Amino acid sequence: MDTTATGQKRNRGLRRVAGARHLSEAQIQSFGAEVKRIGHRVMSDLGEQDARYFRRLLAAHRAAEISGRLLIFAGILHPAFFFVGAIVLGLAKILDNMEIGHNVLHGQWNWLGDPKIHSSTWEWGGVCPARQWQRSHNMIHHKWTNVIGRDRDFGYEALRVSARQPWKRSHLFQPVTNLMMALFFNWGVAIHDDELADWRAGRRSKASIRHKLHALRNKIARSLGTDYLLFPLLAGPWFLQVFLANMGANLIRNLWAYAVIFCGHFADDVEDFEEADIEDEDKSGWYIRQILGSANIECGPWMHLMSGHLSCQIEHHLFPSMPSRRYQEIAPEIRALCARYGIRYNARPLGAQLFSVWRKIFRYALPPGKQFSPS
Repeated sequence: MDTTATGQKRNRGLRRVAGARHLSEAQIQSFGAEVKRIGHRVMSDLGEQDARYFRRLLAAHRAAEISGRLLIFAGILHPAFFFVGAIVLGLAKILDNMEIGHNVLHGQWNWLGDPKIHSSTWEWGGVCPARQWQRSHNMIHHKWTNVIGRDRDFGYEALRVSARQPWKRSHLFQPVTNLMMALFFNWGVAIHDDELADWRAGRRSKASIRHKLHALRNKIARSLGTDYLLFPLLAGPWFLQVFLANMGANLIRNLWAYAVIFCGHFADDVEDFEEADIEDEDKSGWYIRQILGSANIECGPWMHLMSGHLSCQIEHHLFPSMPSRRYQEIAPEIRALCARYGIRYNARPLGAQLFSVWRKIFRYALPPGKQFSPS
């Protein structure tokens, strides 16, 4: 058998993508092997230090949540505490959503063998039921990253962020849509499921997704009941102040999650793909597509933590089940490897990435031929 000819059939679509056009199939396979070795080395090295980090993280989150709730109630004594408590509770919600929930649900801590923090049993504080999120995120988004028509997270079925997406009149309003997504990001995630979308479009019967609707209703009731009924009622005459403080905490969580996630997926120079671009894709080609379709945020340790280490979005997309605290360790290696193979490694500060996201959203809101230059 002519193995050279067989090899050339792999990743034919990827070799037509601008960011990988210079690579031969041999280079793609060599790059993939090196990425795989990095992942295997780290996953083989997991141990007590990693476990201790996560246990401390869980304790810190619990302490932050309790402190935030208590500070909000301390607002009964002085109004400033309502504001401080909302911030602390918001930070606790960010930890629950980003560094804990997102990563546990990816299976990053399954190796500990603790059924309480296993991806199959964990339920996070977000409105979206965990099992529903895992389907839309782990099984669809991470497999089909930025493949238009396959990855529902690319523009979230609401935003036009690429010239390859057909323009509609509704896109004229996408700057407003974008703002609403930022304010209510947690709720947008809850209704983003593909099967729920099929039901809303009449392509699926209500009976077929009844279990999802039931789980979603229960999660919404629990979320609303906790923040906007239970704790405000406990405050008695200060019901409204506690209600608003809890609303502020949720707003902090939503805006932060929006900023981090949009920067990781829609920033300038993040590539998108068509079906033809994934023709004959293998694992090595998939690695390169993850890098070309993701962007990092250059930042310090605290922001890495509060972003759930999605500031290392590239490394996360390469190794979704690797404990997130290890992404900072391997990021310099991945960056150097990309430089050696001439593969773009997209990393900028938060402000630069976020500005490029907003510029792209405004630019692609306009019809083709009317768009302004991104320069």
